[in-house]
Amino acid sequence: MNAAASSAVGPLVEVRDLVKTFDVSAPWLNRVIERQPRQFVHAVDGLSFSIERGKTLALVGESGCGKSTVARLLVGLYEPTRGSVRFDGADTAATLRSDGALALRRRMQMIFQDPYASLNPRWKVADIVGEPLKEHGLVGGASARIDKPELKARVALLLQSVGLAAADVEKFPHQFSGGQRQRISIARALATQPEFLVCDEPTSALDVSVQAQVLNIMKDLQRRQGLTYLFISHNLAVVRHVSDQVGVMYLGRLVELADKRELFVRPRHPYTRMLLDAIPDIHMSGRARTPVQGEVPNPLNPPSGCSFHPRCPHANDRCKQERPALSPISGVQIACHAVQEGRF
Repeated sequence: MNAAASSAVGPLVEVRDLVKTFDVSAPWLNRVIERQPRQFVHAVDGLSFSIERGKTLALVGESGCGKSTVARLLVGLYEPTRGSVRFDGADTAATLRSDGALALRRRMQMIFQDPYASLNPRWKVADIVGEPLKEHGLVGGASARIDKPELKARVALLLQSVGLAAADVEKFPHQFSGGQRQRISIARALATQPEFLVCDEPTSALDVSVQAQVLNIMKDLQRRQGLTYLFISHNLAVVRHVSDQVGVMYLGRLVELADKRELFVRPRHPYTRMLLDAIPDIHMSGRARTPVQGEVPNPLNPPSGCSFHPRCPHANDRCKQERPALSPISGVQIACHAVQEGRF
């Protein structure tokens, strides 16, 4: 386990009132001619959560709810419009603008969704996995040549840690299956010995059997190295396997945040229940189920009040007019007037 992670106290990652707005307006001349106003999308709209050291927080929700934007905000690929991301007590955006940027990037890494697109097809595995080692001066200094024995030995060890062979250093990405490519992506992310990994749907492009292998590798690495994960997924079966806490997102906001067992055994928010009811009932329990109804609203023109109210069977006039805040109820954080009032 990383010494810094094991000796420190408090959450490793703290997110407070995080907002990211994108300007999706038409070009200026088009707006003038057609008399159109500027348009903005609130991709992330006031998120707050924390991730304990050595734990996994999973964010789930339908496509377009803002999960991947959160992932990029946490590793500094996007800068927040408002709010803050704190890593080990320090503001991430401020650190990335300072001399400490390289040291921070070494401590946090990201695994991307598509193993076919995230690896350079012209580079050998030795170059792909060895690049972070060279960039951070971890082997032979910043000018290390890729054919140095020390570099290749480090890359071989990283490949072996994710279940690949040392001889794979001389191969190209096209010589591997999808699951093997994702293992190469994980090895690359582990090269700097990070404490925090942001995993943006890392298994969604893989077959189910291969998903299980990759997830088991990630769980094993977490146990051995004390890693902290933010795991983005739309697959609730995967989330149940890997997470300690689960946050359910809808249209840029958290609607429920709970421990994994509590959320799967006793979901509170109507949207969470709909997501769980959409999972096939392989046990044929006969329990009444309500599959997810309707479509996600247009984020350019979100509904007033609670953004879920057009699809919610329990919505009333208050839900249509007043946006619910994420509030603690019996140890679970819920943003729902119906739950708070005992109507659901």
